[in-house]
Amino acid sequence: MKLAYFDCFSGASGDMILGALIDAGVDAGRLKSQLAQLGLSGYRIGSEKIKKQGFAATQFDVTIDPSEDQPHRHLHHITKIIDESGLSEMVKSRAKDVFGRLARAEADVHGSTFEKVHFHEVGAVEAIVDVVGACLALEMLEIEQIYSSAIPTGSGTVKCDHGIMPIPAPATANLLKDVPLAATDETGELTTPTGAAILTTLSQTFGP
Repeated sequence: MKLAYFDCFSGASGDMILGALIDAGVDAGRLKSQLAQLGLSGYRIGSEKIKKQGFAATQFDVTIDPSEDQPHRHLHHITKIIDESGLSEMVKSRAKDVFGRLARAEADVHGSTFEKVHFHEVGAVEAIVDVVGACLALEMLEIEQIYSSAIPTGSGTVKCDHGIMPIPAPATANLLKDVPLAATDETGELTTPTGAAILTTLSQTFGP
C-alpha cells in the first residue's frame, strides 16, 4: 500500500499540493492531458523546477485568461462538470467529496445552504483544476491513504470578493475545525480554503 504524507510546514494550497505531487513523480504532461477531459477553457497550466531559499522545488501554476469570463458557480454546476468528464470514478468521487465539503463550509459562514452557496473565487476554473488535478495526481501515484501534519494558517488579513477578511479566512477556519494547527508568526495566508478542503477531505489523520 502506498501512503502520502503532506508536511505542511508552510501551509497548504491547491497549487502547493499539486507542485508537491509533481515533484513526487507525477508526469505534468499527462496530468495536463487528463485535465483536458473536464472540458473547461480560458486557462493554461504550467509546471517548472525552481529554487526556494536555495532548495529545489516544483512550482505549479494555473493562469486564467482575463479576456474570458469565468462565471460564479453553484455546487451542482461543478458536480456536472466533473460527472461529464472522462475521468475515473475514483477521481470523480474524491473531487466531488472535496467540493461538497468546501460548499458546506462556505454555506455555514454565509448562513446559506450548500445547494445555494456561490463559490466565487473557489468556483473559478483555477480551483476546479487544483482540486481535480490533486485527485488525479494521487491516482497517478497510486496513493491509497493520505496523512498530513498540523496546519499553519498564517496571520493578518487577506483581500477577497467579500472585502478584507481575517486570516484564516472564515471558510478555512470552518474547514479546519478539530484539525491540529501549527503555531506560526508568519504574516499572510499560508493555507487557503482549497488547500484546507483537499487535505481535510482526503487525509486519514493529522499529526507528526
